[in-house]
Amino acid sequence: MTAPIRWGILGCGNIARKFATGLQALGDAELVAVGSRTEDKASSFAAEFGAARSHGSYEALAADADVDAIYVATPHPMHRDNSILCLEAGKAVLCEKPFTINATEARAVVDVARQRGVFLMEAMWTRFLPVMVQVRRWLAEGAIGEPRMVTADFGFRSGVNPEGRLFNPALGGGALLDVGIYPISFACMVFGPHPESIASAATLGETGVDEQAGVILSYAGGQMAVATTAIRVSTPHEARILGTDGRILLEPSFWKGERVTLQAGGKDETLELPLEGNGYNYEAAEVGRCLRAGELESPSMTLDETVAIMEVLDRIRGQWGLKYPME
Repeated sequence: MTAPIRWGILGCGNIARKFATGLQALGDAELVAVGSRTEDKASSFAAEFGAARSHGSYEALAADADVDAIYVATPHPMHRDNSILCLEAGKAVLCEKPFTINATEARAVVDVARQRGVFLMEAMWTRFLPVMVQVRRWLAEGAIGEPRMVTADFGFRSGVNPEGRLFNPALGGGALLDVGIYPISFACMVFGPHPESIASAATLGETGVDEQAGVILSYAGGQMAVATTAIRVSTPHEARILGTDGRILLEPSFWKGERVTLQAGGKDETLELPLEGNGYNYEAAEVGRCLRAGELESPSMTLDETVAIMEVLDRIRGQWGLKYPME
């Protein structure tokens, strides 16, 4: 049998719980250690998910000799330093999205990974779901001809809490980095992460972060992607790829979807692709596959693409004049 990938989780918040739950669906991976800023949080999380060890500091987790890979699950502004800490300790890193606050930070993390020869990947978990694998297969086959337009949205209604991560500029708050990254990353998966021009508008709320926004990415070949995002209003969570000979529909909730429809040649083909586990297991499985194959990055979510997507997000925020305190 192949030895399981031994995981550590850095941070014990909500997203860490989802990842730990996802790991339980994999037969070739196990959670062995948890790191938090306090021993109490780490030990409680470890007990809940069956991890053998808990660490009261991130440094102790990074130094744990029995850990192969670490999932970085801290708030956005901590991703750079936390990821570099783990990479410099020789640990493979899966860093929660958004990868960092901006592209400068992203390049710094990628540089360390490449200099050290250590695996690194952005945890855009949607990219690895069965429906997205099928979408890429149809696109590669030319099932809808030439893709020309993408539309996608992700918004939800949240109450305003100035100290919470969604509305606090010091925590990288706003819709774009929290959920807008989903439709933006989806568009980049289809057309590439280098739009020729970007047009956007946002409503900046009382705390100074974007509460809703619309973005148009235009490409040199005439392709166009339209994305909307919000944290003060709920949106349909749908995505469409429109091609010269058909279209691909992902609805409902494209970012965690289990159904995809191909409309081409006058026919509809709908595939039901139910998730195994809660969906976070797929990105963990990709990390395991890469590590066993000796690959330092995933071909489905390359480091160059991750940096380029952060550059797109930077350009969008630049149009709004939205700059975070740590920048």
